[in-house]
Amino acid sequence: MTDTTQGVTQDADQNTTHFGFQTIAKEDKVSMVANVFHNVAAKYDIMNDVMSMGIHRIWKRFTIDCSGVRPGHRVLDLAGGTGDLTAKFSRIVGDKGQVILADINNSMLNVGRDKLRDIGIVGNVNYVQANAEELPFPDDYFDCITIGFGLRNVTDKDKALRSMYRVLKPGGRLLVLEFSKPIVEPLSKVYDAYSFHLLPKMGELIANDAESYRYLAESIRMHPDQETLKGMMEGAGFEQTKYFNLTGGIVALHRGYKF
Repeated sequence: MTDTTQGVTQDADQNTTHFGFQTIAKEDKVSMVANVFHNVAAKYDIMNDVMSMGIHRIWKRFTIDCSGVRPGHRVLDLAGGTGDLTAKFSRIVGDKGQVILADINNSMLNVGRDKLRDIGIVGNVNYVQANAEELPFPDDYFDCITIGFGLRNVTDKDKALRSMYRVLKPGGRLLVLEFSKPIVEPLSKVYDAYSFHLLPKMGELIANDAESYRYLAESIRMHPDQETLKGMMEGAGFEQTKYFNLTGGIVALHRGYKF
């Protein structure tokens, strides 16, 4: 049985995980999530604007403001998708810095690379297809790591957080921007109605794919709440962890440091 009463999966054994509200074998999740993002990659930016009414840009701007990134820094934009954060970091770190846009999904990575090159961002950005659970980078390498709207799709979140901790420099910070749990009950009810009724219809009309957006809504509900994720980050070694509720907790930005 899978207990979803608090929005966090309690797996029956170590060989299963969740894909939305389904319980599946762990080894199947990567390919199933990959299929979702292969399907949505081409319309991802349009759907982001429509789904959030453009507010995702404010959430990402706040993430940048909390990053502490400066000229010359080395930044990992993990699950970076179509490169919104990468574009902003590229301008901040300058010619002596480096930004790596990493994503497990090659379709998203290709869309991101083409978009950034079209707007003239080429010199200090590299693209790497990588699994967050096994990052192919040296220890103590990055000044800052961001993962925006990607952690909920990772099979083993604890392993991924430990992997991020390993490649972060001492003094560096991790920023996890993710959908979370609304902190106001009336908002929660409206948000549920929007997520499970309107969102799949938008996906069908705009991206011709209702099922992928139904999964995205379900994956949000299965993601750990604010306090649980904070504890997971601390369990991976991060210190001075805190989170900021955005838009009433629909989204939260978690921040932690490696010392």
